[in-house]
Amino acid sequence: MTVVDLDRDTVKRGLADGSMLLIDVREDYEFARGHIPGSVSFPLSTFDPDALKALVEADGRRPVFSCASGVRSVNALAAAQGAGLDITEHYAGAFKDWYAAGEPVEA
Repeated sequence: MTVVDLDRDTVKRGLADGSMLLIDVREDYEFARGHIPGSVSFPLSTFDPDALKALVEADGRRPVFSCASGVRSVNALAAAQGAGLDITEHYAGAFKDWYAAGEPVEA
């Protein structure tokens, strides 16, 4: 399995320049309580590789997984790669890092 850890500054740049599709794999209720602006919800508990492939292909941006602390996003990478998808990056610090740094949050 290939795992590329991204830091907050890299994620901020990717979101700002429109090159990154940040895929939040937390549960819907977690996403609803607060998420990184511009991220999309795709809960790991209902992971569907076909739906993920369709999302990534339709969007066209570079897919990057995110979660609460960086654990579920690695699990999402394993699931995606196991399904044959070429997704290797995740936000290692995840939402906890983003929130702790005082970055903007949407609810």
